[in-house]
Amino acid sequence: MEANAGLIAGSYNRNELVVIGVERVGLKPQAGLDGQVCKICRDEVGVTIDGELFVACNECAFPVCRPCYEYERAEGNQVCPQCKTRYKRLKGSPRVEGDEEEEDVDDIENEFNYDIRDRSGQHIAEAMLHEQMSYGRGDAHDIPHMTSTMPSQVPLLTNGLMSEDISGIPPEHHALIIPSFMGSGGKRVHPLPFPDSQLPVQPRPLGPNKDLASYGYGSVAWKERMYNWKDRQEKLALVKASGDGGDGNDDSIVDDDLPIMDEARQPLSRKIPIPSARINPYRMIIVIRLVVLAFFLRFRILNPVPNAYGLWMVSVICEVWFAVSWILDQFPKWLPINRETYLDRLSLRYDREGKPSELAAVDLFVSTVDPMKEPPIVTANTVLSILSVDYPVDKVSCYVSDDGAAMLTFEALSETSEFARKWAPFCKKYSIEPRAPEVYFAQKIDYLKDKVHPSFVRERRAMKREYEEYKVRINALVAKAQKVPEDGWTMQDGTPWPGNNVRDHPGMIQVFLGHSGGVDTDGNHLPRLVYVSREKRPGHNHHKKAGSMNACVRVSAVLTNAPYILNLDCDHYINNSKALREAMCFMMDPAAGKKICYVQFPQRFDGIDRHDRYANNNTVFFDINLRGLDGIQGPVYVGTGCVFNRQALYGYDPPKTRKPPSRSCNCCSSLCSWCCCFGSRKKGKKSKLSLRPKFWKKKRGSKRSADVPVHKLEGIEEGVEGIESERSASMSQKNFEKKFGQSPVFIASTLLEKGGVPPNASPASLLKEAIHVISCGYEDKSDWGKEIGWIYGSVTEDILTGFKMHVRGWRSVYCMPQRPAFKGSAPINLTDRLHQVLRWALGSVEIFLSRHCPIWYGYGTGLKWLERLAYINTIVYPWTSLPLLAYCSLPAVCLLSGKFIVPTIDSYASLWFISLFLSIIATGILEIRWSGIGIDEWWRNEQFWVIGGVSAHLFALFQGLLKVLAGIDTSFTVTSKQADDEEFAELYQFKWSTLLIPPTTLLILNIVGVIAGISDAINNGYQSWGPLFGKLFFAIWVIMHLYPFLKGLLGRQNRTPTIVIVWSILLASILSLLWVRVNPFLPKQTGPMLEECGLRCD
Repeated sequence: MEANAGLIAGSYNRNELVVIGVERVGLKPQAGLDGQVCKICRDEVGVTIDGELFVACNECAFPVCRPCYEYERAEGNQVCPQCKTRYKRLKGSPRVEGDEEEEDVDDIENEFNYDIRDRSGQHIAEAMLHEQMSYGRGDAHDIPHMTSTMPSQVPLLTNGLMSEDISGIPPEHHALIIPSFMGSGGKRVHPLPFPDSQLPVQPRPLGPNKDLASYGYGSVAWKERMYNWKDRQEKLALVKASGDGGDGNDDSIVDDDLPIMDEARQPLSRKIPIPSARINPYRMIIVIRLVVLAFFLRFRILNPVPNAYGLWMVSVICEVWFAVSWILDQFPKWLPINRETYLDRLSLRYDREGKPSELAAVDLFVSTVDPMKEPPIVTANTVLSILSVDYPVDKVSCYVSDDGAAMLTFEALSETSEFARKWAPFCKKYSIEPRAPEVYFAQKIDYLKDKVHPSFVRERRAMKREYEEYKVRINALVAKAQKVPEDGWTMQDGTPWPGNNVRDHPGMIQVFLGHSGGVDTDGNHLPRLVYVSREKRPGHNHHKKAGSMNACVRVSAVLTNAPYILNLDCDHYINNSKALREAMCFMMDPAAGKKICYVQFPQRFDGIDRHDRYANNNTVFFDINLRGLDGIQGPVYVGTGCVFNRQALYGYDPPKTRKPPSRSCNCCSSLCSWCCCFGSRKKGKKSKLSLRPKFWKKKRGSKRSADVPVHKLEGIEEGVEGIESERSASMSQKNFEKKFGQSPVFIASTLLEKGGVPPNASPASLLKEAIHVISCGYEDKSDWGKEIGWIYGSVTEDILTGFKMHVRGWRSVYCMPQRPAFKGSAPINLTDRLHQVLRWALGSVEIFLSRHCPIWYGYGTGLKWLERLAYINTIVYPWTSLPLLAYCSLPAVCLLSGKFIVPTIDSYASLWFISLFLSIIATGILEIRWSGIGIDEWWRNEQFWVIGGVSAHLFALFQGLLKVLAGIDTSFTVTSKQADDEEFAELYQFKWSTLLIPPTTLLILNIVGVIAGISDAINNGYQSWGPLFGKLFFAIWVIMHLYPFLKGLLGRQNRTPTIVIVWSILLASILSLLWVRVNPFLPKQTGPMLEECGLRCD
C-alpha cells in the first residue's frame, strides 16, 4: 500500500472494497509519452539503451532526460522534482551514495547489465506494494522479500550485510553454507580464502549481531572469537576487582571498549526509594492516625446526643464511611518509589552509532471524534510531534483513528503530512523541544538559548512563516466545514465522501506517509502515517473509544505489528522527544521488561490558570497516589500517555518466573513420586485466565528464534502459510478464532512476540484483512472487549483494561522523566470540568455494578492486596457523595436549630478530637514533604474533592444506577479542547448546568446558618458564644472548601476580587445585627418603669 495512493474503503460483510483517487497500482503506463520534453532543460527525454522511453521516476513518470537525471543523482537532492521520491538507480547508471540502502545484493558485476524483461507488470506492482507494506515493521530480517535482484543458490550466513566495519572479520575468514543439494550430505561450513567469481553469489562476512550457535561450532573463526571474548571478560573482571586501588599502568588489562561494555551491561533503569528520613515519619503518623481514629469512632458511637439523636446518627454513619474511604486511599501510598532511566545505556545496547538500530518498533494511536470540539489544528500538532520524535523512523507508525468519519479530519491530516516533510527535519536538525509547532512558537522564553548554528534564526523564521501559512489552510478547511452541503461532501475527484453518514459508512484506510513518498525535504524517510475510520452500521454497539482503540490494535497488527503500542488523546502532544526511549528503558530491559504490561506517564497540562482553581493538574493523584502504587504492582491506566506491551493487550499471561530446584534427600523420593502421580491431573488443568494453549506454554520454554512463531494455523489463506506447524495447532485453530476473530492474518500476527508481519504475506491479503478487521461485526462471538484489548462495560475503559492486566499477574511501571513526556489541554471552565468529572465517576459506578468489580473479582490471581485496595478506591469514591452531601448540610441545620451532633464533652474526650485534627494536618504536611508538591496544590485537591463530591459524583451515582438497573442510558459529551483568544477567558464563562444546584444550595444554607447563629448569639448574650464556636467552625470548614465554586458562580465581577464581595456581605450582615442589638426597632415607653419584685404573692 503506497503513501498517498488513495483512500481505501470497504465493508467485509458486504463484500465491498473500493480504492478512491488511485490512477495506478504499479508503474504508471508509458503509453503516450513519446516525444515528451524534459521539464528541466527542455530537451527531449530520449530512450534507454533498450530502445524504450526513458522514465526517471517510476512513481509519477515526471518527464526528465537522462543527463538531468544523472546530474540530480550525483550533485542534487537525488529526488524527483514533482513527487519528491528518491531516484532509484536505473540500468546503465553509475552508483551513488545511498544506493546500497536500496538493494540487498551489491551488483557490481552486473551494474550495466540489469535485466527486467522477465518480470511482468503485475509482479513489479506487487513487489512495490510489498515494499511499502513492509516499511516500519521492524528489522529487515523479519520479513522475506517478495523479489530478489539476483537468484541465489547458496544460502548466506549473513542476511545480506556487507559492512566489514560491523563484522570485523578478515576476508580470509569468510564462509559459506553448502546445502545438501549441492553435493554434500548435509550443511557444512567451508572457509573461502579468496573470493571466487564463479560462485553464484560472492561470500559474505558473519553477522556479529547474530547468535554464533546458529552458524554451528565448525564455523571459521569461531574459536578465535570465543577466546577473544573470554579474554575481554577476564580483563573486565580484573578491572572491576582492582577498583580504585589499581595503579592503572598495565595497558594490557585496560581496553578502550571495556567501559562501554561495562556500561551496556548495566540495568536500563533503577528504583530510587524515598529517603527514610521522609517516609518513616509519614508511615508512623499514618499508624497513629489510625489508632486515634479508632478511639474517636468508639467515643462517637458510645456517646449519643439525646436531644438530637437523628443528627447524631447521620453524623456517625458519615464519619464511619469517611474512615473506610481514608483507609482505601491511604494504605496504597505505603510504598512510594521513584525511578530513574539511563538513556545512554539504552543507546549503547540497542542503538549504537554506525550499526542498525535494534530498538523495538512502536505503533502510536491518536483518537479523535468530533473535529468541531476537538479542533483539527490540535490533532495536527499531536501528529506532528509524533512524526518528529527522536526515534528511528522505520520503527514508528502513527495511526489516527477518526471515529467521526469527518472529511475535515481527513483533509487536515493530508495537509499535516505535507507540512511534516518540512517540520520534522527542522526539529531534528536543531533539537527543538517541544516538537508541536503551536506550542513551540508560542513559548515566551529565549529560543536562542543553547543554539549555536548560524542559520538557526533564518530557518526558524522561515519555518514559522510556513507554519502560519499551514495554519491558515487548516482554518480555511474548518470554515468550509461549518456548512454541510445538502448532497454531502465530495472529494477532489468528484467521488462522494464515504463517511457522509456518520452512523452508516464503510471502513476507511489511507496511508499518507510511508516508504514510497514518505520522505522529508532532506530526502530522509518519515514515520508512517495512517488514517483509519472503522466501519459503522446501525444496530451495532460500537463501544465508543474502547471499540475505536481495539480497531486500531487490529489494523496496526495487520499492517505493521509493532510489539509496543502508545495511545494518546488528540490533544496530548509529545512534549519530550525522547519519551519513547524512556519507555523502552523499561520495556526492553532484559531482566524485568517481559513482565511489564504498560508504562504509564503522568498527565501534564497547558493553559491552566496560575492558581489552578479547579485542580485540573490533579497533582495529588499523579505525584502521590500513582507513585505509591508503583511500589506495589504498578499504577492504574489513566487513558492516555501509556505504552503497552501488545502481548498483554492480547490477554496473554506474563512469563512465569522459574524457581530454582529445591534440595531434597533420597529418603523422600518415593513420597515425591507418589505426589507427582496424584498431582498430575491438577497440573494438567488449564488455567481459566490463560488464553494460551498448553503446548504454547511448553514451547515458550524452548530456545527459538525471536522472529519464528511457535506454531501456525492451518488454513491461513493467501500466502500466510509460512509459519511452521504443529499438530496441536490445527486442533486449536477454532479456539483462536473464537478469541481473536475470523481473520487468519491477524491471528498469525498475534503469535509473533517480537512483532513483524507473518512471513510470505501478500500485500493484497493485508489490504483485504485491514478492512476486514475494522468491520463492525468482526468482534461478534469473540473475546474482544471481554478478555482482549480495551475492556468494554464502562465509559472509563482505562480502569477496566489495566485492572484485567494486573489480575493476570502483569505489573506496570510509572515513569516520571524530568521533562514531562506528554502535555495536553484541560477544561478550565467550571461546568466543563464538572462534566469531565461526571464521566469519570459514571464509569466507576458502572464497574462497581459489574462482574469486574474489584471487591469480588480476581481473587486467587496475581493481584496484590494493596493494589486491590487502590482499585476498590477507584470505584467506590462516587458513593462517598451521599455521606458527604449529608455531612456538609449538618452545620447549617445545627446553626438554624440550635442543636449539635456532639454532646457536652470533658477534657479527656476533647483529647481525641484534638488528636484527630492534628493527625490530619500532620499527614498532609508529611505527604507534601516526601512527594515534593506544593501546599496550594494539596489544598486545591481537597477543595475540589468536596466540590466534585456534592455535584458530579452525586449525579453520576444516580445516572449509573439508572443505566445499570433500569437500562436508561446517558450519553456523555466530549470535553471541548478549544479555548478563546483571550488568555483564560474560558475560566470566567458561566455555563448553567443542573450540576451546580447541590453545591449552590449548600453554600446558601451554610452562609444563612452562619448569619443566623451569630445573630442568635448576639441576642442571647455572651453565654451562648461557647456552644456556637463548634458550629461556626464546622460551617466555615464547608464554606472554605466550596470557595472555588463560589468564585466560579460569581465570575469575573468586573475584576473585583471575590473574597472582597464575600467578606463585604458577611461584615454588612454582622454590623446590621449589632446595630439592631444596640438600637432595636421598638417603641419607647414614656410612663414609669414597671419591674417585677421577685416575691410570690400567692
